[in-house]
Amino acid sequence: MKDREMDWQASWIWGGVEKSPRNEWRCFKHSFELHSGGIKEAEIAITADSRYVLYVNGKQCGRGPIRSWPAEQSYHVHDVAHLLQEGENAIAVLVMHYGVSTFQYLLGQGGLLAQLNVEMASGETLMIGTDDRWLTARHAGYDTRSQRMSTQLGFSESVDARAWDESWTRGDCASGSNQWEWAITVGEPGDEPWPSLRRSPLPALTEEQVWPVRMESLKVTKPVSWTAAIDIRNAMDPDSIGHANPVSFVGYVAVVIRAREETEATIGILSRFHALKGISLGGEYKAASEMEGEQPERYARVRLNQGDNVLWLDFAGSDHGTGLHFGIDCEAAIELVSPPFSEQAEEDSSPFVLIGPFTTHESIDHRDDEVNPLSGYEGFGGSRAIDAEAFEHFDIYTAFRSVREVSDLSPFTAFAKPLPSSLVSRASVYARSVWKREERSLLVPMNLQSACMANSEPAVIIPREGSETELIFDFGKEWSGYLRFEVDAPAGTMLDFYGYEYMKDGWRQDTYTLDNTLRYVCKEGRQIYESPVRRGLRYLMVTVSHTTRPVKLYGVQLLQSNYPVAEIGRFHSSDPLLNDVWEISKHTTRLCMEDTFVDCPAYEQAFWVGDSRNEALVNYYLFGEIDMVKHCLELVPGSRFQTPLYADQVPSGWSSVIPNWTFFWAIACLEFVEHTGDKAFAKEIWQKVRFTLEHYLDRLDERNLLFIRGWNLLDWAPIDQPRNGVVTHQNAIFARTLKAAAQLAEAAGEASQGIRFKEASDKLAAAINEHLWCEERQAYIDCIHAEGRRSDTISIQTQVIAFLTGVAEGERRSRMADYLVQPPENFVHIGSPFMAFFYYEALEELGRFDLMLDDMRKNFGQMIQHEATTCWEMYPDFAENRPNPKMLTRSHCHAWSAAPGYFLGACVLGVRKASAGWRKVRVAPQPAGMKWARGAVPLPDGGRIDVSWRLKEEGGSHRFELEVRAPETILVEMVAPVGYEADAIMRRL
Repeated sequence: MKDREMDWQASWIWGGVEKSPRNEWRCFKHSFELHSGGIKEAEIAITADSRYVLYVNGKQCGRGPIRSWPAEQSYHVHDVAHLLQEGENAIAVLVMHYGVSTFQYLLGQGGLLAQLNVEMASGETLMIGTDDRWLTARHAGYDTRSQRMSTQLGFSESVDARAWDESWTRGDCASGSNQWEWAITVGEPGDEPWPSLRRSPLPALTEEQVWPVRMESLKVTKPVSWTAAIDIRNAMDPDSIGHANPVSFVGYVAVVIRAREETEATIGILSRFHALKGISLGGEYKAASEMEGEQPERYARVRLNQGDNVLWLDFAGSDHGTGLHFGIDCEAAIELVSPPFSEQAEEDSSPFVLIGPFTTHESIDHRDDEVNPLSGYEGFGGSRAIDAEAFEHFDIYTAFRSVREVSDLSPFTAFAKPLPSSLVSRASVYARSVWKREERSLLVPMNLQSACMANSEPAVIIPREGSETELIFDFGKEWSGYLRFEVDAPAGTMLDFYGYEYMKDGWRQDTYTLDNTLRYVCKEGRQIYESPVRRGLRYLMVTVSHTTRPVKLYGVQLLQSNYPVAEIGRFHSSDPLLNDVWEISKHTTRLCMEDTFVDCPAYEQAFWVGDSRNEALVNYYLFGEIDMVKHCLELVPGSRFQTPLYADQVPSGWSSVIPNWTFFWAIACLEFVEHTGDKAFAKEIWQKVRFTLEHYLDRLDERNLLFIRGWNLLDWAPIDQPRNGVVTHQNAIFARTLKAAAQLAEAAGEASQGIRFKEASDKLAAAINEHLWCEERQAYIDCIHAEGRRSDTISIQTQVIAFLTGVAEGERRSRMADYLVQPPENFVHIGSPFMAFFYYEALEELGRFDLMLDDMRKNFGQMIQHEATTCWEMYPDFAENRPNPKMLTRSHCHAWSAAPGYFLGACVLGVRKASAGWRKVRVAPQPAGMKWARGAVPLPDGGRIDVSWRLKEEGGSHRFELEVRAPETILVEMVAPVGYEADAIMRRL
């Protein structure tokens, strides 16, 4: 059955009254009988909007779907023959519907489509598909008010095991049977919003059980009085569920804090929320910038009067969906209640009231602290920033600061409306994890370390009256997957989990833009829970509270989930530091290979198109995977309905274009064809590359330069790359891309179509040299601003790109080479390992392998010194996005940074393809000061090249021992380094 075209006879089904509910976890099940006779084959084809977990007879057997465009919804086929039995069988599916767009999902509607095809040994066939005979129920154990993890991701989970009987996956419904109802048919295959279905070209991801290596710490803590998380972005702009863009707004949130007695209190802001301008309590205003604390945490000491105290939260700015996590701590008992406005609060309303918003706009600020006016943005979702004059005539705008008592609220009635409880969590597990009233460290007894070991006695956690117990586990490395734990506890015991990436000397780097938490309320007795939400972390905080007897923790694990790859690539050398650097590059790349390449397993899990070009090259040398690379390349043109320039992360609800990312994608398409020799792919992808590049050519100005208003990014460093104007590095990369397009056209058998692109490349390079060179400073300037002002900034990034793309020729190229060898101090220097990839490419072309390795030792060596197990997003001396000097980088695992995984194989081992598809290979190692190295490089069609070399000094001569092992079908050329006599041995695998 595996090779057959899917003959869909099932229907899309859903349940409940909402078409697209927010954060709903819905269960589906169907029971059926199989008669005797033996099962030959059985497969379930399944997809869902948004994500599913599949069970057959109580056994979990699949997750999905892989990310895809709604117009081409992906489905997966799971082999389930081994799970079926004679007699009664049950299929059960848990569907998580987001109800909001993310960086990997576009809002559709709730739906499940599944079809079981069984072939019996007798030849009889059976088909069971989703229809209105399936049962469904909302999973009552999951709290739909759990907080959003981030704008890039869906929702964290808060689950009460007492509220739902997990035996439902076996088809049972004895518990809560009155909650089940017949499913509703909501469409047929081919209906909107899923007009076509495509079988996943990828295998299921791995699930490997990883245990912690040790318990890092043990503490007795006391929680703060009250916490919550509010989705301010959605509250201010309800339509924002349909996209993942930043939203700018001006408005307020008000609430009454009712205190039993007068007391000192602390109000804490626990997320990096730029739109919060200040707070006002009892008429006393405090700007957010004036609040105390280690940024981005902010705290204000206030006094609560006995009775009602009016708290205002003042918002004016842009929010990209971070969510406002905040709390209140005091000794007195408090309650939050709604301000007494005349409008009757709805049943679904929280105690918070929204005042305004007075204005809102979608804004594309692209990680800036300030909102940028981008009308005319060349991406596909641009809009203007907030116009202050649009609301300044409202006297009400500043009047809130004079509100001292509840009686002063009446003027605001016309502007007030209840804030739905669906946008306010019952508590912020994140805030409770990072802010605790008191904490006291204890020695970690050896018996508690048993929670880190399989097949051992449980760790026993003793309750302490009035306090909570905090345990922090170290998994030894960064991992990405699904949390799983086993515990024996009384009903009502609360377990709060919080994952993060880095800590050192007692300092913890909290995830201020990511709610990486899980809350689990125990049922009675021994139980196992496995989270369906993917998380990335190294450290895991577990806080145990509300227990009436000792809790037995039988272990916490992470089910490591990534694209199934074999670790074919190898590297080992006389330099232990470079060996460590190669290892973290390998581990980083593996963790960032899911159903696509992703930027980081913790913060975003997004497929950034430009990042993946470099990641694909690293993967070729580590794992040799090509199917996933092809899938990634094919996903990008799906954004054509959003923008002809193609989006920079796909499929995504964020309206964003980085021209360089589209250019890198086009170059990656050519590199894939050259790597695999796949001319059929070249034919398939060529017209899609041609389409977008023609639209970029249409944006050349009268000087023949690319003048574009967009996110003109290359590096995080402070190079001059404005969002409107002519950016030099972008023009140079465009020129290189046009040449690559001509080569791709030739590979596709359309050489005549590529002539235009080669000619356009030459003209663009000439224009760059005419308009973007500074004769006085003998370098390329960074840009020409929109108003015509030439940049004063000279960066090494721009010079690297001018050299690498071939734009710089003759004397200018020689000048660029000098800058690569010795970057001038007054140039802006490289700020990210991503940019270092291009720098290394240039050094390779220049033959300065010694400088490449020295740079690795310096910059990646800093990561190793800080015990990094994965490559960081930024260099530790780079200040942007570092609110605290202890924060060395935002993401501690980022595959765009794994360049050594490629260059150590390509340069030190010296393994390079000499023809398309690697039918011919050149092995030319570059010792660059090392004494020996050995390793392996995968081949695209299977197999590998093994290389071992060693330098020897004999009788004054420099000899180079080189041994290569390769398949019989591969023609290998072996080349010794300049100045060495070679002893070369060729062996066949």
